[in-house]
Amino acid sequence: MRQYDFLVIGSGIAGLSFALDAAEKGRVAVVTKKERGESNTNYAQGGIACVLSDEDSFEEHYRDTLEAGAGLCHGEIVDLVVKNGPAAIKSLIERGVHFSKSDDSAYDLGREGGHSKRRILHAKDATGREVERALLECAKANPNIAFFDNHYGVDLLVHHPFEGSPACFGAYVLHEDGVIEPFTAKATLLATGGAGKVYLYTSNPDIASGDGVAMAYRAGADVGNMEFMQFHPTCLYHPYAKNFLISEAVRGEGGVLRLPNGKTFMESYHEMGCLAPRDVVARAIDAEIKKGGFDSALLDITHRDADFIKERFPGIYSKCLEFDIDITKEPIPVVPAAHYMCGGILTDAVGHTSLKGLFAVGECACTGLHGANRLASNSLLEAVVYSARASEAAIAMALSLEDAALPSPDPWDASDTTDSDEEVVITQNWDEIRRFMWNYVGIVRSDKRLERARKRINLLMEEIEEYYYNFTVTPSLVELRNLALVALLIIRCAQSRKESRGLHYNIDHPERDDARFRHDTVIRKGVL
Repeated sequence: MRQYDFLVIGSGIAGLSFALDAAEKGRVAVVTKKERGESNTNYAQGGIACVLSDEDSFEEHYRDTLEAGAGLCHGEIVDLVVKNGPAAIKSLIERGVHFSKSDDSAYDLGREGGHSKRRILHAKDATGREVERALLECAKANPNIAFFDNHYGVDLLVHHPFEGSPACFGAYVLHEDGVIEPFTAKATLLATGGAGKVYLYTSNPDIASGDGVAMAYRAGADVGNMEFMQFHPTCLYHPYAKNFLISEAVRGEGGVLRLPNGKTFMESYHEMGCLAPRDVVARAIDAEIKKGGFDSALLDITHRDADFIKERFPGIYSKCLEFDIDITKEPIPVVPAAHYMCGGILTDAVGHTSLKGLFAVGECACTGLHGANRLASNSLLEAVVYSARASEAAIAMALSLEDAALPSPDPWDASDTTDSDEEVVITQNWDEIRRFMWNYVGIVRSDKRLERARKRINLLMEEIEEYYYNFTVTPSLVELRNLALVALLIIRCAQSRKESRGLHYNIDHPERDDARFRHDTVIRKGVL
């Protein structure tokens, strides 16, 4: 058993920011599935939305966020995050993050879909990678932070007292050598990122299997709004280009969406045209390529100066060149792909979940900021603002427990399990889930498709649970089990919302229904 003051599961911007704050008051363990730099943060291209210009205002950022969120944003949370943005940016800069500047040494602010002003702070087109670099350097230099790379959170440790509420006090963690060991902590943070791998096509890395949401739900924490999965409109369409995102910022800098016949179409769908919110653009592309029988749409920025394109988007330019696409001379073939989970583990204004001792920050959390559709580049902002608030609350909790002994966890019991000789079960179920989620619970849904998906996931979960309890736990089995549960949560949330709003579009209920559905979808353990 390993004992710490704080346990952080996940090593993206949320987990590392929290760890750096918490390390000032105690010992921190950071558990991460792959190498510590492999996170959704590392793949974020666009930037961080924040009011930094005299031409912008908190009120306008607030209004843009609410407009994108389609009536489900929590106004007080939007206000909190927007107004704490400058302080969050200041903390990142103090920790060594270098954002791009213009010729006059002011920060170069970009614009993305849904934003009325230029307010996107960026590091060219690799903002997430720059943030991850700086935070990792700080964390590696901190003696109070211990990293556990290639370790998997399996399940949370929960104490059920005779009196009082259940409380989380750590997690069972799978080591790369196959041993499962309890990690105990006075406060536990889930910062595990999203669940894009539940879909066949996604911009997310392979690690995005919804682990935090699944672990929290099994432990008894409330989850919500899982029907709102954001599909990024523009992922590179090429048979060998796995998961490569074409940033929203390309359209922010004048990129135009066209069909293969050269025709533009976004003006028919939204008054902001190519700068419409992501849900509108993704549905428009999906509809147009299906209607025309095309493989993809085209994103054309060739009318901008070639030197500007290379300077502003060096990563995208280089990656496209690998596939013989020169974006200064020819348009980029793009398709929508699963990108960001707007729902997740329900939290309060300091990142505390409904389970005592458990915090959640970042994409795995549902704070009320994003509502039914996340405004571009609000995610990294939310992660920094909330990690600071959560660390302050977690430190206070840990100090209050300073002299108290944590419960003693039971050792992991693997006595009745054997090594599997049927790994094909895992790959088959993984592929089946991702395919029917894409076809039945994707950009456009229907009551019949959702019911088909529910029947299939129920059958698969029975098979997966039986496999889980009979065979030795492996990383791929942990991910499959979590992926299946997250798929079920998405389906059940989608079935309960008999309307279309934001990222949830159901052809059987095509209109928004504020009278009955202007509220979060909440699922508690035992009601599925």
